[in-house]
Amino acid sequence: MNLLCRLIAAASLTFAAPALWAADARQDYREQWPLQLSAPQAGAYRLILGEAQYRSAVSPQLADVQVFNAQGQALPSALFSADQPLARPAQWQPLPWFALPAQGGGAGEDLQLLTERNTDGSVRRVEARLGRSGASAEPGGWLVDASALRTGVQALQLDWQSTGPLQLRVAVEASDDLRDWQRVADAVPLVDLEQGGNRLQQRRIEIGHQAKYFRILPLAGARLPVLTAVQVERVAAAQAIDWQWRTLTGTAGKPGEFEYTLDGRFPVAQVDIATADNSVVQWTLLSRDDPNRPWQVRAGPWVAYQLQDTGARRQSQTQSLAVPSRDRYWKLMAGQAQPSQAPTLKLGYQPEALVFLSQGEAPFTVAAGSVRAQRTDAPVGTVIAQLREQQGAQWQPAAATVQGPAQVLAGDAAMQAQRDWKRWLLWGLLLLGVLVVGGFAVSLLRPSGRAPLQ
Repeated sequence: MNLLCRLIAAASLTFAAPALWAADARQDYREQWPLQLSAPQAGAYRLILGEAQYRSAVSPQLADVQVFNAQGQALPSALFSADQPLARPAQWQPLPWFALPAQGGGAGEDLQLLTERNTDGSVRRVEARLGRSGASAEPGGWLVDASALRTGVQALQLDWQSTGPLQLRVAVEASDDLRDWQRVADAVPLVDLEQGGNRLQQRRIEIGHQAKYFRILPLAGARLPVLTAVQVERVAAAQAIDWQWRTLTGTAGKPGEFEYTLDGRFPVAQVDIATADNSVVQWTLLSRDDPNRPWQVRAGPWVAYQLQDTGARRQSQTQSLAVPSRDRYWKLMAGQAQPSQAPTLKLGYQPEALVFLSQGEAPFTVAAGSVRAQRTDAPVGTVIAQLREQQGAQWQPAAATVQGPAQVLAGDAAMQAQRDWKRWLLWGLLLLGVLVVGGFAVSLLRPSGRAPLQ
C-alpha cells in the first residue's frame, strides 16, 4: 500500500505543476507587440487594433487578442466596434440654447413655444407662454437647438455660473417640431459641490437620441442655476470613420464564380470590385469560415461597373454588408455575364478599439493568436462612464499605440489545441492503482507453499 500512496502523492505534484507554469499567460499566444502609452498614469487606455493583430488572430470573435502587463497577467479589457463612442475620441461642439420661464405648479398648465426659425431650420428666437396666467418669471428650463446637427446626440454638457452648492435633478425631452415631446432622460443629477479645496461636479447628461430640439426641465420644483453654455457630444457618422481595405486576388472555379481567401479576422463591412478593363456585371457576394460549410450570401445581387473615358474613371458605389463578417473564405458569383478573369475583390473594414484598464507594472503588451486562450470582456464601459462623471464629459481613455515589431511567444505551438494530458494521466494512475491493489489481493490468496502441520 505504500507504493499506492507514493503514486497518489506524485500525481498531486504533477497536477500542481501546471498552476506554476501558467503564471505567464502570454505563453498561450503566438506573438505580442510592445505598447507605448500617451499618459503613463492614465489608468484607462484605448488601443486601435492594427493590421498585424487582425492577421495574427484566429478567433472568429477576436477573443484571442489580449493586453498583458510586465508580469504576464491579463488586464481587464473589452472590444468596441468603430461606431461605438469609446472606440474613438469624443467630438464636441457648442449648441445654441434658450432660457424658458418657470411653468409653475398649477394643474392644467401647458408650455407653448413660439419660435422664429432661420432658412436652414435653426431657431432664431423663442417666446414661451403658459396656458395659465400668473406664472413665475424665474428660469424654469432650457431649450437646446440641435437642428444643425446631421448626427445623433450622445450627450450634453452644461456650464453654469457657480453661486453656491448645487444638487438637483432634471428631465430631458426631445422633439422634431417643438410641439410633440418625448422624454429621453429622467431624474438626471446635476451637482456642483465644493468643500476643503475639493470640488465635485456632474454636468453631463447622457442622451443617445437624435432629434432637432431638446428641452431640459427641473424636477420637484428645483431651481436651476444660470446657464452659460451647452456643448454636445456628437455620434460620429459612419462616413467620418476611416476605412481600411484588403485587396484580394481570386481564383476561378465554376464558370462565373471566383473564390478569395482573407488573411485575417478583419471585421468586413463593405465590398468593392475593380477590373482591369471596362466592365458591367451583376455580382453576388458570399462567404464562409469553414471550407466544409455551405456558403452564405453577404451582399447583392448588385450591378458593379467600371468605365474609363478621357481623363476620368467612373465606377459603381461600394456595397455595405447587412452584418459585418470575419469569415476567411469569400466568393463572387456573376449574374449573367461570364467573366473569364477574376476581378479584384476589395473588402473594407473599420479598425476596432480594445479599451483596457492598467494593472500591475509596465511595460504593457498586446498579444494575439491562440486556440487555447480566450478573452472575457470586462465591464469596461461602466467604469468609463463613471470616470466621465468624475473627470468631466470630455474625458476619454488615453491612447495606447503599438511600437516595434512583433515578438514571438509560443509561435506556431499556440495554434495547436492543447492535449488533455491530465485526464489521460489520471486514468493511467487509476489503472495502475487497480493493478497494484489486484496484485496485493492475488498475493494474499495464493498458497504459501509450506506443508500443513500434522
